[in-house]
Amino acid sequence: MLSLARGPAAAPAYPQIRFVSLVENGTHVLFGSRTDGYRTSEITLAKAVLPRMRCGMLCLADRNFFGFELWQQARGTCADLLWRVRKNMRMAREKRLPDGSYLSHVYASERDWRHKTNGIVLRVIDYRLEGIEGSEPIYRLATTILDAARAPAGELAALYHERWEIETAFDELKTHLRSAKIVLRSKTPDQVRQRFYGLLMAHFAIRGLMHQAALKADEDHDRLSFLHAVRVIRRKMAV
Repeated sequence: MLSLARGPAAAPAYPQIRFVSLVENGTHVLFGSRTDGYRTSEITLAKAVLPRMRCGMLCLADRNFFGFELWQQARGTCADLLWRVRKNMRMAREKRLPDGSYLSHVYASERDWRHKTNGIVLRVIDYRLEGIEGSEPIYRLATTILDAARAPAGELAALYHERWEIETAFDELKTHLRSAKIVLRSKTPDQVRQRFYGLLMAHFAIRGLMHQAALKADEDHDRLSFLHAVRVIRRKMAV
């Protein structure tokens, strides 16, 4: 989610925009992005984003997105899922797997939970971050990958932290492309959408050039600096 305006909740000085997107972790390319007014929830926008997922993808998401309806919709895309869930969510250990993970079910309603009807099977991974100051006592992940041999719990727990790559992409969009500007200066919703769309296109173009450069130099994308790329492009642009 990305908010591009500040001001009192009751009467903001500028129109505010809500933004939900998918990001390709390797290249930081944002895709499937959806925007709307700030009163539109992240979950509503996420439902419009999910159809961009495909077979062969692994979708990571934080605990704010987990819910029966959205999980069911995401499963229908054929992509694999690895989402964090709240640690206090009821997850019965129905079948313990050799790697310490276990199979469980989630249900659409309290009635279904009581009667064990209309449930969805998923695999749960509980883990800790030892020796990390400020870490939570336990982290809980849910995944559609039920075969522990195909994807061991330790590997998935380590992989989940790649989700933070999207925060880096948001920082590129909010900070480096807009410099020190606090808000998009447009004062109508349509103009805010137009300006934000321009920022998305600029980010996509820069990341596309960085992808080409990484391939040409046979370098990991993470070793390339987005800020340096922005500065190089600005120097090359005609004034």
